[in-house]
Amino acid sequence: MTDARQLTLETDNNETSRPWDGVRLPMVEVFETIEGEGTQAGYMTTFVRIFNCNLRCTWCDTPYSYAPEKPVYYASIAETALQVKMFANPRVCLTGGEPLMHGEKSRMLLRALGELGPIEDIHVETNGAIDLTPFRRDRETNEQLFRKVRFIVDYKLPSSGEMGKMVSSNFACLGPQDEVKFVIGSRTDFDTALSVLKTHYQQGHVLFSPVFESMPAEELAALMIEHRLKHVKLNVQIHKYIWDPHRRGV
Repeated sequence: MTDARQLTLETDNNETSRPWDGVRLPMVEVFETIEGEGTQAGYMTTFVRIFNCNLRCTWCDTPYSYAPEKPVYYASIAETALQVKMFANPRVCLTGGEPLMHGEKSRMLLRALGELGPIEDIHVETNGAIDLTPFRRDRETNEQLFRKVRFIVDYKLPSSGEMGKMVSSNFACLGPQDEVKFVIGSRTDFDTALSVLKTHYQQGHVLFSPVFESMPAEELAALMIEHRLKHVKLNVQIHKYIWDPHRRGV
């Protein structure tokens, strides 16, 4: 990982200032790897992991990304955008923690990343407990964001312990390019996901992801076949099969 604190930004004296100049965010890491899940699984991707989260899911696999842990470092939005540009990958994953919980700062980071020419796809892994309305408006009114930004909403189910905090109105914010992911750890989770889809789903790719420790992928696949879920994608986290499931930075 390139430490943002060691970067020296070269700026043109004639460069137009941006509203995010000097705005800083608590960070965990910025790195490149193979995307492990979702519709872009298998592609080289730059990950931007922002610190902190407003949920505490029972099966969370990144507890180092929120309190009581501390940010690894703080970086300005300009420094983070420069790191992303240096990796030169066309795909960027904004993740956490919860990358959108910093509100206006999160929106500024998205706009800064959207201005990077080499970037073709910015997928935002959000936990379902953040209202997407202001982020959707940004995307609708900004041509660059409209072409690049996709939401991946991780809608929490009973085994997470956080289902009561889900913002169901977020389904209305999703377009055909977006994704809604259900992390399934039990048969109850599976049945609940079907109910949520029937009640709230409008559009976007639907993914069912097995909890690595408690729901064998084979069992979830069998349930999907049994219920003939022809428009749901089995979402296996391939990075946990390539590397040690507890390894960071992959």
